[in-house]
Amino acid sequence: MIGMRHAVTRNRVTATVAAAACLTLAAGCGPRAAATDNGTGPITFAIGNDVTTFNKLIAPWNEEHPDQHVTLDLLPGDENGQLSQIQTNMQQGSPAYDVIDMDVIWTAEFAANGWIIPLNKAMFPLGDFLSSAVNTAMYKGQLWAVPYNSNADLLYYRTDILNAAHKQPPTTLAQLEELAKTVAPEYGLQGYAGQFALYEGLTVNFADAVQSEGGSILGPDGTTVTVTTPQAEAGLSFLVDGLREGWIPEAALGYEEESSAQAFESGKLLFLNNWPFIYSQASTPGPGNKVVGKFAVTQLPGVNGPGSSSLGGANLAVSAFSKHKATALAFIQYLTSLPEEKQLLIDTGLPPVWTSLYSDPAMDKMFPYLPVVRQAILSAKPRPEIPDYDQASLAIIHAVYQALSLQEAPEHALSEMQAELTQIISDG
Repeated sequence: MIGMRHAVTRNRVTATVAAAACLTLAAGCGPRAAATDNGTGPITFAIGNDVTTFNKLIAPWNEEHPDQHVTLDLLPGDENGQLSQIQTNMQQGSPAYDVIDMDVIWTAEFAANGWIIPLNKAMFPLGDFLSSAVNTAMYKGQLWAVPYNSNADLLYYRTDILNAAHKQPPTTLAQLEELAKTVAPEYGLQGYAGQFALYEGLTVNFADAVQSEGGSILGPDGTTVTVTTPQAEAGLSFLVDGLREGWIPEAALGYEEESSAQAFESGKLLFLNNWPFIYSQASTPGPGNKVVGKFAVTQLPGVNGPGSSSLGGANLAVSAFSKHKATALAFIQYLTSLPEEKQLLIDTGLPPVWTSLYSDPAMDKMFPYLPVVRQAILSAKPRPEIPDYDQASLAIIHAVYQALSLQEAPEHALSEMQAELTQIISDG
């Protein structure tokens, strides 16, 4: 039962707590953290508002470590609210948070500002993790966090409709467009949607489209903006044309993750771009769910084959202002251990970072989308890894929305985006 499941993990973690303090010192503790902050004791875990799941995950730790009790410090449900609250906390140098559940796009900002401590790679089995997930925890060659879960967008499609039309799921963007234009209306459906509202999801969907056309937002050097290339324009034009021609519904301009999932589940859409967590809820019978047993997923299509998603997920980091860094590090070791990663997958459906879980027959049976997710993650690309990411994303969101709402031509929107991103990077 629960004790048996955690036995191996507990023994390993208990043995590492005492050593964690000296390992922390070896790694460095950030510019404003004192050596006396590296002891053991109660800690807080700052994370989103999924109380039930994480209370269950941390309960065995708390049973085994009564003097190093972990308390959940719940953040706002939306990502922007989470980031704002943590930023305020860190700017004040508050020790309120010890372990922080960070979106993968926050690493550069938190590291550059000295808000989290650099970590010793030897403390974590990084070689057993998805390499793309590990890369999201790095900044300037240093490990700053530990991958906790990963993510990549998938293409959801109605198997019953494509079977009835004697069509295969699309492997190219041209095929996706053609099916969305022709098959969807024949069966009373709208063609395709993603998350095109004015929020981070729009940056993700824009990056998906650009990368799937072979383009990028930044060049290999990480500082050169590359959104005025033919590939980037083709990616944005794919979305703009869909809205102009009607195979992307106008309602998609207000879609976020859940609202777009509801549109798919209610039987309105033939295709949907969304994260893997939608799979479980779309597979669960309930009022208004018309797609149970009638859908599947594949990788996002590209120009001549599979495309490339934006890389998502979360990493765990230690606050530079924590008073109990040794406990914080040991707790991260515990949460990112194989048994806990497996339990996280079972409880939430979030894609794990341990590669072995993708070839676990029991997990593949429980989550049939895992092989597709693994390929999507390995081919995904990170969003711009810059300290001022939030400002960069706002610039992207504004320019893309202007184009999608048909207020600006794609080439003009991209030209404005190029100038704004260049200035943001230069100022940073």
